[in-house]
Amino acid sequence: MKLIVSLLVATAFFISSTITAQNKKITATVVNVTSDSGKVSFALYNKVTFMKAPIQAKNAKIVDGKSTITFDNLDAGEYAIICYHDKNENDSMDFHPNGMPKEDYGASNNVMNFGPPNYENAKFVVTDKDVSLDIKF
Repeated sequence: MKLIVSLLVATAFFISSTITAQNKKITATVVNVTSDSGKVSFALYNKVTFMKAPIQAKNAKIVDGKSTITFDNLDAGEYAIICYHDKNENDSMDFHPNGMPKEDYGASNNVMNFGPPNYENAKFVVTDKDVSLDIKF
């Protein structure tokens, strides 16, 4: 009898943890890339990692001025995305000597002030549903 109860409890625990641990995905699309040359690099952050080491980073080709990626296996939480058009495909954002960027860039929520992206302006929440975002440069 103890064995049956233990198996039932273990099965119930496994099912409940599987249901609550369903990981979500974020699909991000840059909708206004100025040319199809190069690639768009995307980086996903949380508040602690913002503009440091991304949680996930991906590159995508540009087709007809659009570039789309999907970040998979994410827990519910608060995130932000930064992306840029790597026109020369050197895997880094290029800057003029005065510090101004040579390549277009954007962030989730499309709030672009003078200066680098800000986490508070770019953050969004992932809860029980997948998220889709359009980002503009």
